[in-house]
Amino acid sequence: MNADATLIGPTAPPELHVMTLNVRRAMEGPLIARADRWSTRAPAVHALLASERPTLLGLQEALPRVMPSIRRALGDGYRSLGRGRGRGGTGEGTPLLYDGTRLQLVDGGQRALSDRPDVPGSTGWGNAIPRIAVWAEFVDRSTGARLLAVNTHLDPFSRRSRRRSAADIAAFVQERGIPAVVTGDLNADVRSASVRALFDGERLTDARAVADVHLSPQWGTYTHYRRPRVGRRIDAIAVTPGVQVRAVGANACTFDGVHPSDHLAVQAVIRVGAVDASSARRTTR
Repeated sequence: MNADATLIGPTAPPELHVMTLNVRRAMEGPLIARADRWSTRAPAVHALLASERPTLLGLQEALPRVMPSIRRALGDGYRSLGRGRGRGGTGEGTPLLYDGTRLQLVDGGQRALSDRPDVPGSTGWGNAIPRIAVWAEFVDRSTGARLLAVNTHLDPFSRRSRRRSAADIAAFVQERGIPAVVTGDLNADVRSASVRALFDGERLTDARAVADVHLSPQWGTYTHYRRPRVGRRIDAIAVTPGVQVRAVGANACTFDGVHPSDHLAVQAVIRVGAVDASSARRTTR
């Protein structure tokens, strides 16, 4: 394990620790590269989550069979919401996991990113594979603040699907009308036209753009098990006005030389409530 393997770690009220992580589909077999096998990566994934213990975690590419061990790594107080993207709730999911001792679930569900959002497994907008968004409305047990969380994984092939999905999520956030955080693997850079609707600066803003502190360089978040370098950020956290981003960073830690995923986890410390303009200074380390 790295000597300094914790980017943020557990946070105390009134702050919340938010993480998004494409955990990479769990696969095995002789044709799968060793670095990509779940049996290789699982201990590193578990070590990452156990050391960081985010209050709120959005996963992508999570298969049902890995979820019990992921919940165990986080701890007994954690709960999860969301099913697979298939018609029967099978296949890859984009679950939200949360610390139930801190966040009280008020409402939540799963939407297909299509013209039929209430039909599980439905497709459209140019994506041949179902795409989904899992959402939850919470009350912070410590502060009483309300927060909407949305987690998604946008289509890697269709720009049209990404545009429509981003616009759908932004409209959904606006409709709910409370402070919100969106986590996801967008499969496009945060500055790209295909996800621009998610970062319009009015309803939702890139957390890195408004963070008080940057905990890492502007790493590209898809590393394919290589050392990180500055590049395209396709994994991101977005926030609405009223959510203050105290710190943000991409986690490049390895554990005994093993990368948890081919993506970096993106993490942020947020506060829900009025933003103090005097704290708008940003520093980088």
